[in-house]
Order: sequence, then C-alpha cells, then structure tokens
Amino acid sequence: MDILKKKDAEVYEALRGEEKRQRDKLQMIPSENYVSRAVREAVASVITNKYAEGYPGKRYYEGCEYADQIETLARTRAERLFGADHANVQPHAGSQANMAAYLGLLNPGNTILGMKLSDGGHLTHGHEVNFSARWFRSVSYGVDRKTERIDYGALRKLALETRPQLIVAGATAYPRILDFATFREIADEVGALLMVDMAHIAGLIAAGVHPTPVPYADVVTSSTHKTLRGPRGGFCLCRKHFAAAIDRGVFPGTQGGPLMHIIAGKAVAFKEDSEPAFKTYSAQIVTNARALADALLSADFRLVSGGTDTHLLLVDLTDTGITGRKAAKALDRAGITANKNTIPFDLRKPAITSGVRLGTPALTTRGMKEGEMAVIAGMIRKVLSHIDRDDVLESVRTQVKELCDQFPVPD
Repeated sequence: MDILKKKDAEVYEALRGEEKRQRDKLQMIPSENYVSRAVREAVASVITNKYAEGYPGKRYYEGCEYADQIETLARTRAERLFGADHANVQPHAGSQANMAAYLGLLNPGNTILGMKLSDGGHLTHGHEVNFSARWFRSVSYGVDRKTERIDYGALRKLALETRPQLIVAGATAYPRILDFATFREIADEVGALLMVDMAHIAGLIAAGVHPTPVPYADVVTSSTHKTLRGPRGGFCLCRKHFAAAIDRGVFPGTQGGPLMHIIAGKAVAFKEDSEPAFKTYSAQIVTNARALADALLSADFRLVSGGTDTHLLLVDLTDTGITGRKAAKALDRAGITANKNTIPFDLRKPAITSGVRLGTPALTTRGMKEGEMAVIAGMIRKVLSHIDRDDVLESVRTQVKELCDQFPVPD
C-alpha cells in the first residue's frame, strides 16, 4: 500500500489500524470471516473500472467480453456448487438479493411469512422498519418459548390462517438446523412459494454439513461472505421456471450496473468452496462451535436452545444481570470481538439486548480447533465475571494476543 500511503495517509492509517485489529483480536462475529489472498486480489483488480450493465451477451455497454467471462464463471460455479438450475451473482449484498427475489416473485401488498427478528430472523424477512414490511403485508413466526426452536406446528397454523404468497426460511441468529422439507410441505399446503435465505449457512450447505434447501425452495438467496469466505456480496439461486423473474428482479428491478470486481471475487470464492479442503474446514467450523458451546455450558452460561448445530451460538445473559451491550463492549476491550444480540422473548431493547452472539468461522480460518475453543470460553468467563475490572480485561487481552500470534491470519 505504498502508493496509498503517499496519496492518502489518513485512509492508509485507518486501513493499517483495521489490519492490526483483525490480526490481534479474536473475530467472533458469526457473519465475519477472512477471505483468501486470491479473493482480495480479484476484488482489487482492474475489472473495477468496467461498467457492465445487463447480463453476459446482453450488455448495454461495449467492451464487456472479459466481464462476460468472469460473470459466467461465477454463475456456473455457483450453480455447480449448490446443484441449482440458475444463479444470479449480481446482487450487491444478501439484503439486495432478498429485495430482488421479492420484486421478481411478488406484487406489492402480497403477504410474506418470515421469522421474527427478535427470535433470530433478519430485517428483510418482514421487520416493520424494513422495505419488506413497507412494501408487503408481513406476518412473523418465531420459536417455542420452552425449546427456543422453531415450532413447525405453530408455523403451519399461522400459514393456514394468513395464507401468505411467500414463506421465508432462514435466519441470522438461530443456532439450529432448519427443516427445509417441512417448510416445503407447509408452503405447498397453503399454496405459497418458498424462499430460503441461507446467508449465514451457505458455506456449511456447500460443504454438506448442513442440509441443502435447493431441492425444496423456489428461490434461495445468500450473501457471499460469512461461511462462504467470499467477498461482501450476494447472489440468488432458483428453479429454471423462475430464472427470468429473478433476473428481472435484480436488473433492472433493483440494481443498475453490477460490481464486476466483487463478482470476480465471488467466482474465485466459489471455486475455492468446491475444493475438498473447504469441506474439512466447514466441518471444523461446526465442531468448533459445538466445542465452544460445551465449554460455555460447563462454565455455567445459558445458551439459547441449549447449544448449536451450526457456526453460531447465543449466550443468554439474563441471569447475570449484564446486558448484551455491556458484555460485547467489555469483550472487545479484552480483544474478543462479538456482538450484542436479542434473545427470544427478550425484555430489553434491541440497542441493549440480553444476549451475545458468537461464531467460529473466522477462528477456524486461522486454524484454531477444539482446544482453543475451551481456552476462549475461559477467557469469556473471566471477562464477564470481572466486567468492570480494567486490569482483568487487559490481562485477557494479553492472552488473546498470544493466542492470535500462534494462529496468524492466512495470506
């Protein structure tokens, strides 16, 4: 970054600071990961200079022959990776993929049935402040109060009562396996389309460590970072029958020219995700999450739903008297970066919360395994047991730095 340092020292210093933060802290936000050097090089490449509005072979600009090659590679690799009929790799993010799917499949005022944000869903699944509830009639399902898992019987009853045109399966803070076959049965019973937002679990699905939604869903949306280890972006998969509608929903429905440098990064990531090493890596993500959960349970923390089947877990801090916000800030000061998160039936506001969300993708990318998860659980317990002790937090931060030095960020 020598040229950047000379041209813009302020941005250069901020980037160097971010590089150090990522290197010296434990990145435990489940939606974050480290991309490979190859993905970074693709994203920083000259294709960023090219405007390529339209689709391969049907562009509105000349000079798109290499853009066409790159986008076709990304699209066919995504289709092959997930066994899908059709892929659209242009969405700028997972939220934009969801917006495009809604626009392609629904009319304004149609009913969508999605998971409550407070129970683990996403803003774009029908939360009142989001376009998904402003454009459409939104109905929400949640988890059972006792098990903290999706109650499929209650979901079926709600679907029969509200008759949605689209049911959304998927979550951002739900630690359990999703039953796509049951979602499909419910959708068929009420005559609804089924959309699966697999943004968080896409990498686990690609590696075969989580069931795939592709045979059951009419459309599947996703981001490309998180467990896929790609650049920040999104994509859609769908049945052949819906290909034209989804493509129109993306362009010209919700976006103009695609970000070709990001699509190049997606193409590289999809190739990496198809390699045997990625399957081993993804299995270790889940193994690590379960090991972390077990260690936290042994340290007398309460976990939402009692544990995890995926890459993430939710710690319920209600009985400790500590808010999620205070816990997340203290952990970050100690070098453990997590995020505050609502828990099901949370009595605190979303800006405060009663929970903390933890994930293992980035730790696993660094090469950490079960033993390190036990050590990290001990660090978390130490911080939250002495949350107002600056000396304790500083001591843990030293431990964190030593652990990070043992497991450097790849590339």
